[in-house]
Amino acid sequence: MTEPLTVVNGGFDWQAFTERHWDRNPVLYRSVAPSPFTEPDVFAAAAAACRTGGDPAAAPPPNAGFTVERVQRTRPGPLLPRLADGSFDGYRERLSAELAGRRHALVISGFHAFDFPLWAREREFYAGLWERVGLPLTGAITTLFHGTYEHSPVGVHKDRFATFMFGLKGRKRMRFWRHRPWQEPVSTVLDYARYRGSSFEAEVGPGDLLYWPSGYYHVGESAGSAPATSVNVGVPREEHRAGYELEDLLVDLDPAGLTGRPSRGSRLVPVDAPVLAPPLGPDGLLSPVLPEGLRRSADAFRRFGDPRLVGDRVTTVSLRRWTAGGFEPVPGPAGPRRLADDAVVEADPRYPVRWAPLGTADAAGTICAANGHDVATAAGPRDLLRLLDPLLSGKPVAVADLLAGFRPAGTDGPADAVRLPADREGMRRLLEKLESFRGLTRLTGPGG
Repeated sequence: MTEPLTVVNGGFDWQAFTERHWDRNPVLYRSVAPSPFTEPDVFAAAAAACRTGGDPAAAPPPNAGFTVERVQRTRPGPLLPRLADGSFDGYRERLSAELAGRRHALVISGFHAFDFPLWAREREFYAGLWERVGLPLTGAITTLFHGTYEHSPVGVHKDRFATFMFGLKGRKRMRFWRHRPWQEPVSTVLDYARYRGSSFEAEVGPGDLLYWPSGYYHVGESAGSAPATSVNVGVPREEHRAGYELEDLLVDLDPAGLTGRPSRGSRLVPVDAPVLAPPLGPDGLLSPVLPEGLRRSADAFRRFGDPRLVGDRVTTVSLRRWTAGGFEPVPGPAGPRRLADDAVVEADPRYPVRWAPLGTADAAGTICAANGHDVATAAGPRDLLRLLDPLLSGKPVAVADLLAGFRPAGTDGPADAVRLPADREGMRRLLEKLESFRGLTRLTGPGG
């Protein structure tokens, strides 16, 4: 061991953590409670993230990977967790029969987007960190590691993320080097036995929390024969690229496609998009029709020709990020349901609905956001204040009281395809949208 590991046996406190360890050194906290991650929610999110539409031969979702020994499976459908397994224990029993004791590793990126309760607890837990260091420029990533693997599938490596590792089941060993232990011009090493002497380690069990800064080279190892399950939260600290921000402005995140920023490719033109020759028209000249991948990119950039449209997009992305609490993409919305006048709703004042005026001349109104989702309305700031202010107290309010004073439907002209109208029915639909975003909770009425 070349460097002592700080071990804290008392309670976890964000103020003490940021003053002593943030961006400085690894630290292991024993028995952190309450943890943002519980085994049932983590398993449910993992199973949801691995759904393949019932086809066991289907390719895995791009956010999930499965390795047997050191071989990456391209069609691991039968080996991925299923809701029918019921728990990680049930999943273990099924795999033990199918793999006959062979070592394996399941890695799922961005799985917080598949379970709202898990995402909400994660956001609440990290609010204390964001208050002290600010929201990350791009969303933090959440990755599940599960299995009996000898070591992390990628071997010894360094991330651009500061990492918080939460032990969930079993025991896992993390091995660290303060500086790169090899001289070869490679970024990762699978066979690292000759470098062990210059490393130090930390063993993590259920309920423990291990943190290490982005500068440390590291590798995860099994610390026993039973599968180990842990969740890593990575906060970006190094190698931030302006292109990440540009992509966020141009296109929206897809939870199923999140793998933590890929080293190649783009959300504008997918890595696997075919490179096609420009099509020829009947006259033998090049067709003005672009291939699909290029067309999507061109359409996205074309919007930047109007500064007012850019301003609205910046406003929208900013509201999404503020309400996402540092973790994107966010869980999808629930299906909107009708809110009758006698329904009673409330909002959590800790996570209020945020809104801002739209700036384009042909789309006046406001944009509202809750839990990383947004909706546009033709209502102006005064109307939004009148609708949403009563909810800021956190007390229950009847829908009829929120809609009082708004004119009947149709009196403010027809709604367009983008904005909800500013009349009574338009405001009701806005409340229904916010409820589907889980920014409002229905206490009474249908489904209350």
